[in-house]
Amino acid sequence: MPIRVLDPQVVARIAAGEVVERPASVVKELVENSLDAGSSQISVEVRGGGVSLIRVTDNGAGIPPGEVGLAFDRYATSKVENLDDLESISSLGFRGEALPSITAVAQIDMITCAAGDKAGTYLDLRDGAIANRGSQGRSQGTTVTVRNLFRKIPARLKFLKSVATENGHIANVVSQYALAFPEIKFSLFLDERMALRTPGNGRLIDSIVEVYGAEVAENMIELRGEAVAPSPRVAGMVGLPKVSRSGRGYLSFFVNRRWVNSRLLARAVEEAYHGLLMVGKHPVAIINISLPAQEVDVNIHPTKSEVKFGNERAVFSAVHRAVRQALAEQITVPRVEEIAVAYESPSGPTQAFPLPAQVHPASPAPWAPEVPTSSLPVLRVLGQLGNSYIIAEGPDGLYLIDQHAAHERVQFEKIEQQRSRREIEVQGLLEPMTLEVSPRQEAVLRSHYQDLAEFGFAIEPFGDRTFLVRAVPALIYNKDWAGMLRELLDSLSEGDKGDWAEGVAASMACHSAVRAGQTLTDVEMRELVRQLEQAAAPHTCPHGRPTMIHLSSEQLKREFGRT
Repeated sequence: MPIRVLDPQVVARIAAGEVVERPASVVKELVENSLDAGSSQISVEVRGGGVSLIRVTDNGAGIPPGEVGLAFDRYATSKVENLDDLESISSLGFRGEALPSITAVAQIDMITCAAGDKAGTYLDLRDGAIANRGSQGRSQGTTVTVRNLFRKIPARLKFLKSVATENGHIANVVSQYALAFPEIKFSLFLDERMALRTPGNGRLIDSIVEVYGAEVAENMIELRGEAVAPSPRVAGMVGLPKVSRSGRGYLSFFVNRRWVNSRLLARAVEEAYHGLLMVGKHPVAIINISLPAQEVDVNIHPTKSEVKFGNERAVFSAVHRAVRQALAEQITVPRVEEIAVAYESPSGPTQAFPLPAQVHPASPAPWAPEVPTSSLPVLRVLGQLGNSYIIAEGPDGLYLIDQHAAHERVQFEKIEQQRSRREIEVQGLLEPMTLEVSPRQEAVLRSHYQDLAEFGFAIEPFGDRTFLVRAVPALIYNKDWAGMLRELLDSLSEGDKGDWAEGVAASMACHSAVRAGQTLTDVEMRELVRQLEQAAAPHTCPHGRPTMIHLSSEQLKREFGRT
């Protein structure tokens, strides 16, 4: 094939593929333009997961009539003029690629009015070209409407996720900038429903209330700046360990208020929490790093989502120190009771998990599979190691069993059996409780709250981003069922990940299982091992982790030189 210059439309599609990954990418670019225009109010309206419609309205500076057309030319921008400007970028956008890239894959309408203009300018763009232009009345600011995203790229449409998932990504974008700019009033409408509204009063804590809810906000602590502002300067808020999460989706980083993804910053924060969080838990943090524009390179990624620091060590140290100092002022040494809470049964606090039907310990559980697919040999319990592992002897050697993973497997199969027979045990709440969720979580819950009924949850919408819970599965009634639901919604909002129902069952099993660090009696250990012997897949927990380590008699002989 001979070398040739690509057709401009092909070039535009390639550029759009780098900038516009999904509908949330469009929202991000348009919101950043509104912020750079000095807006104090930004409204985002979305329909059909952003494919049918995205509309972003602001009260910013607007665009003068003579420059409106240029805004849709590639590499046309008001934010960079020469090479020197690339060394000191203070705006959120600078490439001049966003609007042309969006135009290449969607239909765009724009109405904009600059200060002092008597009327606004209207543009209608189709297939990357201006199809119609005129005047239209509006106050100062800009409204950009994007319709039929990817309408001519069916392959790209095929790779988009469900409407709920795409709405979740969009809600996350708006939420992040609401946290980065608490002085700006943000509003988000998903399919004509209010999903987020921030007061815009400049108080970060008030934005946190709107994005993450009152429970998280009540457990946030402020990072205090140095007496003499150093470079870099770290500001924001971090959560107490009690509001830790199972994923890193609650780590928000901004560099000069630009939302970025950074492994360096995530590591700095998580190392500051070392010794304060359980394994697998991650903190909540909203952190802005301020430093001279010359000390950070924002021009290393097409979507501007990553940055490179001139002095990574200084940035890491500043973030780590700020977070660690804030935590040290608030947190005392954790007690064992705070880490591992024993199951409280009617007969007393010593029973770590409910015995099936309270019958003889050796009796098989009534919910056990009739024909296990991978059975264990009969094991004799010897004791407990580190309040986390059960030591057992089998006919072919030694077994070290992870009590949490093992009980997870047992509970998971119990839940699946009950669900298949429609026999999930339900516990009604004496008084209905409200569950507040983030905009991203709400997008998922509104699609699935009725499906949760088959697991024993009775949930119904109760206003914006609030749901009323009337009943929960009996298995997790005395556990943190609200935390379980939030973790489940967080994992689902990150994308479609396999069997949804299986994910619910696995999450319920995890939250109802005994914990690592929890002391078990001999009777409890023997009963757990008996239940595990009856499991269909006893060797792994529902998440795929091993439940046990086996040292064969031959291995032990070799290790002790007896062969």
